[in-house]
Amino acid sequence: MKNIVFMMDIDLEGKGDHDNRYHSKRRLPYQYSIASWRQWCEKHNCELFVLNDLLYPNTEMPICFQRHYIFDLMEANNIEYNQILSVDADTIVHPDCPNFFEMTDNKYTVVQIDASWDWVMRSIENYSNHLFNGFKMPWDQYFDSGFWIVNKKHKDLAKKMTDFYWENKEKLQQIEQTFHNGTEQTPLNFMLHTNNVDITLLPYEYNMNDMHRKGVLDEELSMTKTGWIYQYNAIPDNKDYKAATYWMQKTYEHLYGKLNDQIKK
Repeated sequence: MKNIVFMMDIDLEGKGDHDNRYHSKRRLPYQYSIASWRQWCEKHNCELFVLNDLLYPNTEMPICFQRHYIFDLMEANNIEYNQILSVDADTIVHPDCPNFFEMTDNKYTVVQIDASWDWVMRSIENYSNHLFNGFKMPWDQYFDSGFWIVNKKHKDLAKKMTDFYWENKEKLQQIEQTFHNGTEQTPLNFMLHTNNVDITLLPYEYNMNDMHRKGVLDEELSMTKTGWIYQYNAIPDNKDYKAATYWMQKTYEHLYGKLNDQIKK
């Protein structure tokens, strides 16, 4: 059985959610992400699965929550698997990135976040107070939901996550609109800790977010000298996602060369 890399590339034809995070212009650089992961998968004998269709209207369930139907999608497509990585499509993987599937110890595997700790602390506090009965989650184990690895023993947890959404849909929407502390990431962190899920924490090099703030997203592409997976979020002056497209294309061509017509398709 192969390991699976799962990504979502869904076009809402310009009708995204309140911050338009899924409209067509944001998707433009995803071709570089998908191409990089396709080549990494070929190198490590993994299968790439890209979801292009919504399971529910985005107004009913945000796309980020829909990825937790990942086990149902595997079964519906008759895909046998060992482990599954769910990774955001605004990432590029280095061709020499080690095989992280060999580092999981068969646990739910995530990458410890290293971004705005002010945002993280406020998000934990707000979700704790309004949805998780004051549960004190260890902030130093907070992770980015743009990269997580699961296996079959996590099927029940995935169902709990989707059930949790439907049971708390209005409350989740209210918290997001009031505090702007993220949609699914912090609830997922709470779900793992409140259910005592064994976690393997990979270092920052395996999902380098907030790179601009750290000064490594530069013309020399310094992040490619220090890490393996790069996430192009929190980039300033990113109107119409031109900046993200510029940096993702530049990184891809630095690591892999020009994106040829066959890969584009």
